[in-house]
Amino acid sequence: MTKILNKKLKRGSKEWILKKKRDSYIIKAQSSGFRARSAFKLIEINNKFKFIKKNSLLLDLGSSPGSWSQVVSSLITKGKILAVDTKEMKKIKNVKFLIGSFLSFETQKKILDFFNNKINILLSDMAANTTGNKNLDSFRTNELCEETLKFSQSILQKDGILVCKCFMGSEFIKLKKKAHQIFKNVVIYKPNASKKESREIYLYCKNVN
Repeated sequence: MTKILNKKLKRGSKEWILKKKRDSYIIKAQSSGFRARSAFKLIEINNKFKFIKKNSLLLDLGSSPGSWSQVVSSLITKGKILAVDTKEMKKIKNVKFLIGSFLSFETQKKILDFFNNKINILLSDMAANTTGNKNLDSFRTNELCEETLKFSQSILQKDGILVCKCFMGSEFIKLKKKAHQIFKNVVIYKPNASKKESREIYLYCKNVN
């Protein structure tokens, strides 16, 4: 039966499956107990900038399935972690999960009430649902990044840090300009764990103006 199913697979599907099997980060994630390969992106970013502290107050937007929350839960032992997503996420030790869109006023109020204070770190690995149109997908994900930048002004302390995923594309220059308006320090960074062919890139922003 497996052979028959394999014969029916289109060439593109077969190539995608082979790439996935050969992906060293997927293999590492499985052996390390991480829920997704994206865990290694955050590990790399933190190894470079060393910003996650044991007493951090941290918000993880677009958290599901939870690989970034897994990483921070092992590092933050005396702080608070809130993960937010529109999709369900299985429980992670020391992480409070809130289901909902952070774009809604109700969800933002719940976030602010949870911390009852401004926070040290805002993480966003959010990406819009894919449509198959790379330009449209990049545009929509960058819109989420722009909304995250706006929200960072309400939630981050003066010396706070934002790590936000965006995509190279027509909106990127606008996003970069917006980041510089809000933060004193802005670094564009692409971790090795991010696929070379992907337009994905991260903004590392520090010190709110």
